[in-house]
Amino acid sequence: MEAFEILLTASFWVAAIRIASPLIFATMGELVCERAGVLNLGIEGIMTAGAFAGWFTVYLGFGLWTGVLVAALAGAAFGLLHGFLTVPLGLSQHVTGIGITLLATSLTYFSYRILLPEVSSPPKIEPFQPFEVPVLSDIPVIGQALFNQTPLTYFAFVCVALVAWILYRTPAGVAVRAVGENPSAVEAQGISVTTVRMGAVMAGSALMAIGGAFLTMSSFNSFFFEMINGRGWIAIALVVFGSWRPGKALIGAILFAAFDAYQVRLQQLTGGVIPYQVFLMLPYVLSIAALVLVARRAGYPKALMTPYQKGER
Repeated sequence: MEAFEILLTASFWVAAIRIASPLIFATMGELVCERAGVLNLGIEGIMTAGAFAGWFTVYLGFGLWTGVLVAALAGAAFGLLHGFLTVPLGLSQHVTGIGITLLATSLTYFSYRILLPEVSSPPKIEPFQPFEVPVLSDIPVIGQALFNQTPLTYFAFVCVALVAWILYRTPAGVAVRAVGENPSAVEAQGISVTTVRMGAVMAGSALMAIGGAFLTMSSFNSFFFEMINGRGWIAIALVVFGSWRPGKALIGAILFAAFDAYQVRLQQLTGGVIPYQVFLMLPYVLSIAALVLVARRAGYPKALMTPYQKGER
């Protein structure tokens, strides 16, 4: 009974939304890339670079939102590199993505050692603080979960709405979806497939980097190695779970975060009787099961991972 009651507590859902926030940024970023036909496996490294870039900017004395902007620019820079290699040059998106992850991660760790050579423990910054929305935060359970979070969490939900609006309500969004489905038809309309795909990859990578910055500037208050801890790979799975739709992907991110928050509380409830590794793997097992059930019916972009050269048919 106690295990069920956990699901009804405000603290549980506050934790779930907080855990989901970086996943939401990363998932929206990957979704934008894949909608344009480009698989971005550089997400793990881009999130790492964003986490460091945002944190270090604030550590130097700049504002928190300036840190978010710098993180986004760092992500866009790696997106530009990934896009250049995979779109006009047509190189393997799998190999290039893994290379970007290795490059971004290694460059970030190298930069940390060079810029902070005498540091034995990660320096701390003053992160974003929770902002309580009057009246709405007083709603039982969901009030604290949704309306007593940090500004970056609110921004994550705004990004979901923004991505959905752009993809389905603007000419730019139509172009992005079209190059992911039928790039030759887009070219026939006089629109550059290369420009659209490059722009989508850069924008998506910027969102991924903000997801990494969330960890150092909103969830924690310092940068440490391996802090991304596979969140980028989870985001890729969430895009498939959401059938490449922002709303469904958001639900998937919250579900995974709820599984993760739940396993921590179950560990405390059992008092160590069951090995903690069982609980650690629980959200991943449940996510794999959900992915298997959903993936068969998922309608992926037809031109995903398919290089395109102007004039080809």
